[in-house]
Order: sequence, then C-alpha cells, then structure tokens
Amino acid sequence: MSESYLLILGDRDAIAWVLDEERTAFPATARAEVDRLAAGDELLIYATRGAFGNPTRDRGRVIGHAVVTSAVSPLDEPVVFGEREYPRGCELRVESLAPWGQGVELRPLVERLDAFPDPRSWSVHLRRPLLRLPKSDADFLLDALRPLTGSLPQHIDGYKEKAARAKSAK
Repeated sequence: MSESYLLILGDRDAIAWVLDEERTAFPATARAEVDRLAAGDELLIYATRGAFGNPTRDRGRVIGHAVVTSAVSPLDEPVVFGEREYPRGCELRVESLAPWGQGVELRPLVERLDAFPDPRSWSVHLRRPLLRLPKSDADFLLDALRPLTGSLPQHIDGYKEKAARAKSAK
C-alpha cells in the first residue's frame, strides 16, 4: 500500500531543480521516512516560508503533487544546494503544480491535520525532508490544492524564473 508524504523544500533552487528534473534528493543523514519511500508513494510538495528569501512576506505552502517512480538510491554525483550536499535521491512524476506564489497555506490548517498532534509546535515537524501524512490529511490537502493547480509545463517557468532572478541578484 502506498504512503503519502509532505516533501519539504526550503530552498528556491532546490524547488526549481525538483520540478525541472522531476526527481528529488536527500541528505546523507539516516531518516526512516526517506528509507521507507517507495515507487508509488505520493508526495505533496511543500515550499517553506523561507524558501524564496523573504520569510516575513512569504508563506509556507503546499504547491504541488507528485508520485515517486523509483526507489531512493545513491546518486552518481551528489546534488548541492547552497553548502549542503544531497547524495541520494529518487525519480518522481509531478502530477500538478500551483502557479508561482499560490498553493495551500499550511499554517491555518495545522489544527485540522493529524500529522501535527500539537498545533503550537507544528513547525518543528517541518525540519526534515519528508513528513509522513495520514491518508485523511493527504486527501484533505489534495482536495484544497486541486482547484489551484495545473500541469507542470503550465506553471514551472514561474519557479525557474524566481530561482534565476535570485541568483542574478547575488
């Protein structure tokens, strides 16, 4: 039986890479949820509020839906974002994506989600690459996301442009 996870991305370059490459990468640290990830599992792609460089303005949002298409395995060449290296990863298929700046804001919904047993400390659960979601949470978030999304080709350019603009501003 497939599982559902929140794929937590805190860097605009990583978000653009995941969407463009239709794969994701993980740090070397052992994480049970990463080790359990399997083909057929569902990922709700979450961009943290700090991912785009302005955490006071931006909000953490579920921006897309993907399906894992391969097992997690060592990468031939680790992926690097900032100063962090990601030596293992898996392939995925992005099923839908919200336009840049849109998506389902997570914070107002945490009290309704079983994945966050204590709503006062909900953000501590987002300090990892994946958060397992109960089926009811995944269904709830997908239902909220669905009317906001289109296909990957329709909306990917906004994410790639945001990452490229930030690089050129450095």
